[in-house]
Amino acid sequence: MGQYRKKATILSIMSMGLGQIYNRQMIKGLVFLLIEAYAIVYFNSNLVRALWGIVSLGDAPRMKVDGKYVAGDHSIFILIQSLITLLFLIVFVIIYVMNIRDARKIALKREQGEHANSFLQSIRYILDYKFAQAFLTLPAMGILFFTVMPIIFMVMLAFTNYSAPNHIPPAKLVDWVGFDTFRDLVSLKTWSHTFYGVLTWTLIWAVLSTVTTYFGGLLVALLINQKGIKFKGLWRTILIIPYAIPQLISLLVMRNMFNGQFGPVNQYIQYFGLDGLPWLTDPFWAKVTVIVVNMWVGIPVSMILIMGVLTTIPRDMYEAAEVDGATNYQKFRIVTMPMILFSTAPILITQFAGNINNFNAIFLLTSGNPVVGDYQYAGATDLLVTWLYKLTLDQNKYNMASAVGIVIFLILASFSIYNYRRTKSFKEEDMIQ
Repeated sequence: MGQYRKKATILSIMSMGLGQIYNRQMIKGLVFLLIEAYAIVYFNSNLVRALWGIVSLGDAPRMKVDGKYVAGDHSIFILIQSLITLLFLIVFVIIYVMNIRDARKIALKREQGEHANSFLQSIRYILDYKFAQAFLTLPAMGILFFTVMPIIFMVMLAFTNYSAPNHIPPAKLVDWVGFDTFRDLVSLKTWSHTFYGVLTWTLIWAVLSTVTTYFGGLLVALLINQKGIKFKGLWRTILIIPYAIPQLISLLVMRNMFNGQFGPVNQYIQYFGLDGLPWLTDPFWAKVTVIVVNMWVGIPVSMILIMGVLTTIPRDMYEAAEVDGATNYQKFRIVTMPMILFSTAPILITQFAGNINNFNAIFLLTSGNPVVGDYQYAGATDLLVTWLYKLTLDQNKYNMASAVGIVIFLILASFSIYNYRRTKSFKEEDMIQ
C-alpha cells in the first residue's frame, strides 16, 4: 500500500474528514467532520438509553402517588425511539465506511500523479456520473425509516407480551417473551384451532378466488375475441363496468343484495316459490358468496389483461397451425394458452398473493362473519389479514397480531419467490441477462 493511501486510511479511521483534508479536499473534509460532530452529540445523549431500552423495554410503570399519577416508562415508545437511534447508528457507520473508501480512492489518484478534485469538481462529477445513486439516497432513507423500521418493529412485537389487558403501557410494562407467542399460536388449543382454521380458509380462498377470476376473465376474453362476435367495443364496455365502479361501492351494494332478510336476491328466489338462502349468515354459504362476488369484481381485470395479450399473438402462428391441420382446440392449446401464460404468469402469482391479503372483499362484504363459537376473535370468512385487523384494533392483542403478520409474510414470500422463479418469463429473462 502506498504512503498516501496508508496515511489517508489511518486518518479517516481516526476521524471522519481527516483523510480528505490530508488529500487537500478541505470543504469535503469539513463536511465529514461536521457530520461526525453532530453524530457524537446525538449518540452521546441517545445511544446508551437506546441500548438500555431495546433490552429492558423500561423498568418503571406509571404509578399513583398521593392520588396523582406519576409518569413511568412507556415500553412501546422506548422501543420505537431505540429503533430509530440504532438505525441512525447503522446509517452513520455506512457513511463512516464511505468516508474511508473515499479517502483511499483520492489518495490512490495522488500516488498516480493526478490532482484531487475540488469540492465543486466533486459536485459536478456526482451530477454527471453518480446522479442516480445520489438522487436515490433520499428515497432510500424514506424506505429505511417508513417501511423497513415499521416491519422490524412489527417483528419485534411478536417476541413481546404486548397485549390487553395485562401488558398495555403506560399502566403496565411490556416484556420480552421470546417465542412464546408463536408457541401459543400453533400449540395452545384456544389459539391454534382458530389459526389453523383461518389459515386453511385463507389458502382455499386464495386458490379459488384466483382461479375463478383468471379463467373467468380468460373465457370472457376468448368469447369477445371470436370472429363472429359483433359490437366488440360495446361488450368490452359493459363487462368492464364492475371494475370501473369503486370496489367499496360494489361490495357494499352486494352486501345488501345478499342480505337474508330484505335482500333482492332472496326475494327473487322466493318469487319462484323457493326458500331463500342464508347467504351471509351460514358459514358455508357465506364462503360461497364471497367467492361469487369476488368473481364479479375480479373477472374484468383478468379480461382486460388477457385481451391485451391476445392482440399481441402473431397471426402467422395460427396460420402455420392451420396449415398443419390443427383444430380450434389444438390452436388454443398449442398457441393461445402458452402465449397467455407466458405473459401473465407473473401477474397470476401477484393476484394469488394479493388475494391472500384481500382485506376489502372480505371485510366489506361479511366483516369476517358469521361468528364461529370456538374461534378466538375470528369468523368463518375471516382471512389471516382480517383476523390480524381484529386482533389489533378490536382486541389489542398486538403481539399475536404481529405473529400472524409474520406468518402471512412467510407464506407470501416463499410462494411468490418459488413460483416466480419457475415461470418461463423469468427463465428467459435470466438467460438474456
